[in-house]
Amino acid sequence: MTKYLQKIGRSLMLPVAVLPAAAILLGIGYWIDPSPSGWGAGSPIAAFLIKAGASIIDNMAILFAVGVALGMSKDRDGSAALSGLVAYLVVTTLLSIDSVAMLQGIDPGNVNAAFDKIENVFVGIISGLIAANMYNRFSKVELPDALAFFSGKRLVPIMSAVAMLFVSLVLYFVWPVIYSALVHFGEAISGLGVIGAGLYGFFNRLLIPTGLHHALNSVFWFDVAGINDIGNFWAGTGEKGVTGMYQAGFFPIMMFGLPAAALAMYHSAKSKRKKQVAALMLAAAFASFFTGVTEPLEFAFMFVAPALYVVHALLTGISLAIAATFQWTAGFGFSAGFIDYFLSSKLPLANQPYMLLVQGLVFAILYYCLFRILIAKFNLLTPGREEVEWEEVKAGGAEAAASSQSVTVGNKHAVMAATIYEGLGGDANVTSVDNCTTRLRIEVKNMNDVNQKVIKATGVPGINIVGPQSIQVIVGTQVQFVADEIIKLRNK
Repeated sequence: MTKYLQKIGRSLMLPVAVLPAAAILLGIGYWIDPSPSGWGAGSPIAAFLIKAGASIIDNMAILFAVGVALGMSKDRDGSAALSGLVAYLVVTTLLSIDSVAMLQGIDPGNVNAAFDKIENVFVGIISGLIAANMYNRFSKVELPDALAFFSGKRLVPIMSAVAMLFVSLVLYFVWPVIYSALVHFGEAISGLGVIGAGLYGFFNRLLIPTGLHHALNSVFWFDVAGINDIGNFWAGTGEKGVTGMYQAGFFPIMMFGLPAAALAMYHSAKSKRKKQVAALMLAAAFASFFTGVTEPLEFAFMFVAPALYVVHALLTGISLAIAATFQWTAGFGFSAGFIDYFLSSKLPLANQPYMLLVQGLVFAILYYCLFRILIAKFNLLTPGREEVEWEEVKAGGAEAAASSQSVTVGNKHAVMAATIYEGLGGDANVTSVDNCTTRLRIEVKNMNDVNQKVIKATGVPGINIVGPQSIQVIVGTQVQFVADEIIKLRNK
């Protein structure tokens, strides 16, 4: 089950990756005309950009239906994505306010409020999962000659539509209950005010290792329980100083805190290993500051020094609570890096966003001091402090890369892929390869045949063994290119 949920988390990143486009369009539009109207009434150019960005934000549920269907299908075929759209259209049409009113024979104004929110990310994800399941089951089915035209992949959208008839029937009774439960959960946390924001930040980081933080995020960031913090913030619909409270506190952490932690780990590394650690920490810190992608940095100490990671989670919760207390707000379309900070700082609901920079400087000091003290006091084996000799590891990695006949000279991704694949045990041991935003997700036959020294020789931030046959290699934002090269090796 955990592995399945992790795969869902990886699939969710495909539609989430579209959000920066909306952030850029909305951000530029509001920079041109930050009027309280929220749609650039004072400038046709601003209105054009804002509405273009809103077209993405307002249709996130559809993006999730298509993206999840594509990501969860066994070979990521386009017909699965089309089926996700079909599934979503069926359920949202059947359970719309007007349709339910007609089925119940009542006035549309008396229909349960849950059905007014049926076009949401939660239903989009369900539609995507159903469509992916239909693709995996029916994409190879051959029908009798009279119906041969509808065989294989053409059958998938049809079966998705049929399946959604039954899903719609179930949701007709279940969705109001689910919706009420989600609203109560969101209200329980949001009702705690700054404490609720802090609790959310804490659990958001704790769930990162499992990839299940997406489920928690959807309640607060999207329109699942009526909070919709991201959508409302960027659309300018909400309360200034309040809307954005589940986003703002991440900026001091990702732009300042984690880069300071990277500096602390560099300074704590053994002298002869500082050069290698510097390359790793610099790249990870830059990604965290500029784009808000933190996994390469977090995975560098998450498993080798879990106590540090708990401290990191606590500090994240404190940061969200502080920002919420003083009502300092900024927002993001992808993650809390400099790009989103810059773009969101002129939005109508941005409130004293410059104070997040001041808060960030304070958290940079906290992170640096706490990490330095804890690493030294408890002799935590952060990067560069391990017992493994770098020279030995580098030699093993070079030997592995040289042994591969498929490496293209000058292609750094191919070289890295060949080394990692060799360290995983190659064709004899690797059974499947997948990737999310920053990690390779590998299934192997025998974990004992995996040579972690060889893999680490490539300079990856970390390795995470999540099961008897499941291993993750944290590569960073270039992971897709490394994964593509490994797949090429497997297909030869």
